[in-house]
Amino acid sequence: MGKPRIFALVGGVCRDSLSRRLYGIVKEQASQVLDLDTYDISSLPFFSQDIENDPPKAVEDFKLLVRSCDGVLVITPEYNRSFPGVLKNALDWGSRPPGQSLWPGKPSGLIGTSPGAMGTFGAQSQLRQVLSFLDLRTMNQPEFYLRFPKELDGGKLPASDRDFLRNYIEKFRLWVDSHTS
Repeated sequence: MGKPRIFALVGGVCRDSLSRRLYGIVKEQASQVLDLDTYDISSLPFFSQDIENDPPKAVEDFKLLVRSCDGVLVITPEYNRSFPGVLKNALDWGSRPPGQSLWPGKPSGLIGTSPGAMGTFGAQSQLRQVLSFLDLRTMNQPEFYLRFPKELDGGKLPASDRDFLRNYIEKFRLWVDSHTS
């Protein structure tokens, strides 16, 4: 079996967001076992039922990419103890119109990073509720809350964080395989 195709739903949309930086690190570290791809969700319009049956090209492109993947890895920042609205917007677009959700049964993982002491605990806690309702099969363990280090070791995470991420990637690969075989 080849590497599973994973859609990375990156919730940080500013040019130098920690979530985007974490995505780059994950993509590099997981390259032997996962084929990761992402989409700039800042290009999605606000969800509206007025346009859900005739969505703009950005929404069609987003849905095409999600549909083609074996699993979803959500990478979230944390703002005010929650996840960003742009991430909720992308999840909403993927769930609509009624009866055409892309999410049911897809294996998923949830990670995040922030400079705060608790990482993204609050955001992930709330996201788990949403992902559960959307019927994504979210891996429960290990949990991954990274306090992004101020000083990166040559653009890489410190060894202890790299080891933890490597373990997470291995477990996530097994999770995806167990739900797609």
